[in-house]
Amino acid sequence: MGTLLMSVLCFMLFSLSGVPEEKRSLITQKSKMKMDKDNEVLVKGWLLREVQGGWLRQRRFWFVLTTDSLDYYSGPDRDARRLGMLVLTSLCSVLWPDKHTYKQTGYWSLTVYGRKHCYRLFTKHYNEAVHWACAVQKVIDSKAPVETPTQLLIRDIEENKFNPEVVEHIYEHNPILRYTQSPLYAPLLPFPYGNMASKGYTSIREEAVRLFNCLQQLESAREPIPLIQGILQTCLDLRPLRDELYCQLIKQTSVTNSRVQTQTQTQPNPQLRYWQLLTCMSCTFLPSCSILRYLRFHLKRVQSLNVDPEVESYASFIAQALEKTRGRECVPSWEEIQGLMGRQEILCTVHYPGPGCCQIPITSHTTANEVVRKMAERLGLQDSQNTFALFEQNACWEKAIGGSTIIADVITRFENLSAKDPDSDCQCRLCFKLYCLLDTDNISTDSIEYLFLYEQCHEMVVRGQLPACEDDLLSLAALRLQCLLGDFSALSPYPPLEQLFPAEVVEARALLAPVDPPGCPSFPGGLLAGTLWGHKRRQEQDQRLRARLREEGAVVMSAILERWKALAGYSRRDSMAAYLTIARQWSGFGCTLYEVDFYIVSGSHNVTVFNIDNNKKCFLSGK
Repeated sequence: MGTLLMSVLCFMLFSLSGVPEEKRSLITQKSKMKMDKDNEVLVKGWLLREVQGGWLRQRRFWFVLTTDSLDYYSGPDRDARRLGMLVLTSLCSVLWPDKHTYKQTGYWSLTVYGRKHCYRLFTKHYNEAVHWACAVQKVIDSKAPVETPTQLLIRDIEENKFNPEVVEHIYEHNPILRYTQSPLYAPLLPFPYGNMASKGYTSIREEAVRLFNCLQQLESAREPIPLIQGILQTCLDLRPLRDELYCQLIKQTSVTNSRVQTQTQTQPNPQLRYWQLLTCMSCTFLPSCSILRYLRFHLKRVQSLNVDPEVESYASFIAQALEKTRGRECVPSWEEIQGLMGRQEILCTVHYPGPGCCQIPITSHTTANEVVRKMAERLGLQDSQNTFALFEQNACWEKAIGGSTIIADVITRFENLSAKDPDSDCQCRLCFKLYCLLDTDNISTDSIEYLFLYEQCHEMVVRGQLPACEDDLLSLAALRLQCLLGDFSALSPYPPLEQLFPAEVVEARALLAPVDPPGCPSFPGGLLAGTLWGHKRRQEQDQRLRARLREEGAVVMSAILERWKALAGYSRRDSMAAYLTIARQWSGFGCTLYEVDFYIVSGSHNVTVFNIDNNKKCFLSGK
């Protein structure tokens, strides 16, 4: 059989002796390809392919999948002309069939992405589309991983890191490792073709090239912080780009030994902005293990070359930051980036019950537990039997911050909320408060902890979390006024009712009275729904309800002022003591209260879920 095949080949070569050499070579190669690939064909069949140009958007071709490529021909015959070939590597990717495309076109589609080509294929049958997608993906998975030149050079550096001469030779003869002012046309690391990103981004490969363009803009940017924030936000959204950005920054901060020797101190360092961004990256994201080893080697090499005292300071700062950094939820805020560019701490304002606040220096790695410890030491509360915590709060709600939460992330979240609604009165802030009351009896009345207890007890009263009768609530409101303003005066500008008395109680009093006036006719539910008369009636009901709330509020405020007059002569300390005495009448006083959302998940098994939420009211005792 082998002898016969060789004879046929010799005859074909002899018969083509009169054909020009280029055409003869092409025909011979084509014939060999067809005969050789008969044994390698994995899947073959008719498929529709999307084509550009012409009045037909889809054309029918004969597709053949082999262990190396996806080819298509004019037909299934052995002498059919091959019209295209997509070479399959480990970087190729397959987009599987989806119902959305089927509903639009009536065809099941699969898309195969290669380095230069993209085949979008269609078939009427779902099983056929899945079969092709599985087969192509299996070929891609069987390919050895593709390594870029940068990866190969990183491996060479790792293998020769104890031989400085070899390492310097590698840097000297491979410009891809060094600073450049030229653009980058391909990523330094391998990314799958056609790997489309989410959140409005293009493919990962295109975004990697765009990152390098943004880096080069840093050199001449008058205000670099917005550009740095945008770059970090891209890496937060697209996790695969973090290693790529580290490699790009290492490239742009690398120099050769000969350049260091010829560089003068009077010349501005064009790499300084790259070092500042690398500092921000080191405090925000950690690279993978292989890139982390490369980065640490790079930092040591830069320090050994004595590039510049300021550059050495950045390298030392980054090396220390890498030991502390873990995943961040948000990119650094404007203030944090400004501090990192100067390798300085930032000041964090922390409020506490009453009008006081403290300025606490923090870094990009400071956690809520560390801030709580610093606040306790500054306020002399480190020996207290009770526990404290940080809270996010505004005029409407508050939420405890977990002890391991990075405070810089919280500050960034506040900055983002403020940017969305700069005119809002409900600006967020950090507050240091009692978290769990373990000992309420041995708190000295002269200590700041006693003030914490009083202020937080009043917060519970105003929110309606302290069960008490209306008479006690009126007395507590009067004691609050005495504590804040002293003896009654008609000219004293007292705070609004909602800061003294639970709003829910006032609403309950207003709802006790009928909303409709006497004699108003009632109609069956839904009879006049949606009519002009029904809408007008609802408006009148709302107006009457608001009027009732104002009336009840005025009655409650009048009763509070009368009781305030009777407290003449009470000192601030006496008012606080009397306030807490009334509050202690509740048997649950001293419990830690959480507001939770209670709901039941329906399904095969009923599961009760407690979700901590500051908008729902439910008590959990933690005493």
